[in-house]
Amino acid sequence: MESSEALYKHFLTYLRVERGLAQNTTLAYSRDLTRLQRFLQAKQLDPLTCGGNDIFLFIYQLKEQQMASRSIARCIAALRGFFAYVLSEGLRSDDPTTYINTPKLEQSLPTVLSEQAVDKLMQGGVTQTDLDIRNLAMIELLYSSGLRVSEMVGLRVEDVSLDVGYVRCLGKGNKERIVPLGELAAQAVQRYLDGPRYRLRRKGVTDILFLNAKGKPLTRQGFWLILKACAKASGLDQNISPHTLRHSFATHLLDHGADLRSVQEMLGHADISTTQIYTHLTKQYILEVFRKAHPRAQ
Repeated sequence: MESSEALYKHFLTYLRVERGLAQNTTLAYSRDLTRLQRFLQAKQLDPLTCGGNDIFLFIYQLKEQQMASRSIARCIAALRGFFAYVLSEGLRSDDPTTYINTPKLEQSLPTVLSEQAVDKLMQGGVTQTDLDIRNLAMIELLYSSGLRVSEMVGLRVEDVSLDVGYVRCLGKGNKERIVPLGELAAQAVQRYLDGPRYRLRRKGVTDILFLNAKGKPLTRQGFWLILKACAKASGLDQNISPHTLRHSFATHLLDHGADLRSVQEMLGHADISTTQIYTHLTKQYILEVFRKAHPRAQ
């Protein structure tokens, strides 16, 4: 019989290779399983001998440690997936997570920029340096396409078709999708390709589209810092993240009459219920407009 350590590793390989889960998701599951492993070892148990009560006590311990409800929910999802895998391998005949309840999560609405704030972000603090031109190209592309930041930093030069106006990206689960690209974004990316990228690339060899000052592929963390700096230079005091641009992209599309199914396709959501959060945002916006504008609203 293989060790618990080997069993965890096989499951993570299964998630990455056969299920095609994103690296960040796999890493999060790995951390959750490491917590479980330590808990079970302290009780001299393993994944094949623990019971439902042991899993309940493990989850209770996470709550005692004041882990966020969302993190606990993800941990429970990791455990359910793991023990389903163990069952499928014939290593157990029961599932100890059967009676574990996922904590209820408050649906927090994402931060969305107004269209005026987006314009301010694009126009503020823009100079003529190679890095400034690159920064504007990234921000324009992210807002125009709604890509996840991990998808954007993974783009290669051949993934962007500026003459036709689309971006080809590899999303969650290694699913490829084609997303339209607006004219302003295409112009900004073309300007970056016309010189700045070439000068940055001479410091390194890569076909990745967006490069850092050393000519290497830009990271998610690197873009997050760039966006923060651009927001500050633009005079925006909102807490802006790369996901803010994705949320703004979806919300503004719906505000201007796009249908939910099309927005789902562009965002790369597997389930339309994930996209429906943006309908709540547009309803909230309409309500705010009504309350501000209608003479008898208050």
